[in-house]
Amino acid sequence: MSEFLVITGVSGAGRTQFGDSLEDLGWFVIDNIPVELIPKVAELARFQDPGTPVALVVGTGSDIEGIGPALDELRRSGAGVRIVFLDASTPTLVRRYGESKRRHPLAAQAGTVAGAIDLERDVLAEVREAADIVLDTSDLNVHDLRARVNELFADDGGSRMQVTLQSFGYKHGVPADVDTVFDCRFLPNPYWVDELRPLTGLDPEVQDYVRSFELTGEFLHRVEDLLELLLPAYVAEGKALLTVAFGCTGGRHRSVTIVETVADWLRAQGIEPRIRHRDVAK
Repeated sequence: MSEFLVITGVSGAGRTQFGDSLEDLGWFVIDNIPVELIPKVAELARFQDPGTPVALVVGTGSDIEGIGPALDELRRSGAGVRIVFLDASTPTLVRRYGESKRRHPLAAQAGTVAGAIDLERDVLAEVREAADIVLDTSDLNVHDLRARVNELFADDGGSRMQVTLQSFGYKHGVPADVDTVFDCRFLPNPYWVDELRPLTGLDPEVQDYVRSFELTGEFLHRVEDLLELLLPAYVAEGKALLTVAFGCTGGRHRSVTIVETVADWLRAQGIEPRIRHRDVAK
């Protein structure tokens, strides 16, 4: 069965750069493929090296409303389809269009760039809902986006599910490109222990402190039970990418410790997660 990774999303969010990064990783990438040709790529893939993963970068324009139906038709051909949806905040997209001097593909219909962005989001809402991963590129430059592509797909084998664990600080904002969020702010905070304050959850002293509480053990036990239930169910549903985030106030102590602990548990289950500590250095 053919497997395809579809890169789509709002204009200006980085679809082409995402595709270029995949190509650098050895993927066979078809950029800016017309919507009406999407169902036909299953036939094209018969002539491609089966060991080379295939990505389709799907743009938007006059045929934007056909993206969802075209992906459905591709699935009906028997192909496996995974979707990455790229998004960014409206102010970010407006700024990017201003800097590039490019015209938004829906500008003629909407009248303004901001209006075109809103229209595009509305039309693509169902595609976004069906995506395996939604990546917000508002705070990512070209180099950051390339690093995220490498993190997500450098070792991609095509069909296995990939689990990413991420720590973050609520005071820096909740990450937009995650599937599940656990709030760790109820756990005792090492920040209020003078000798632990300058350290992070990567240091054994902080880990020992956070793990020493009965509440922490109960929380971890329930998280592990939940993941034990969910992971096989996600695999059965064909989900390819799962990102689980753990947040604390600053993203330096409790959430980092919990991510490292859950990662150890996953490895014991035969799953090698990818780890992101977004705010540990802040």
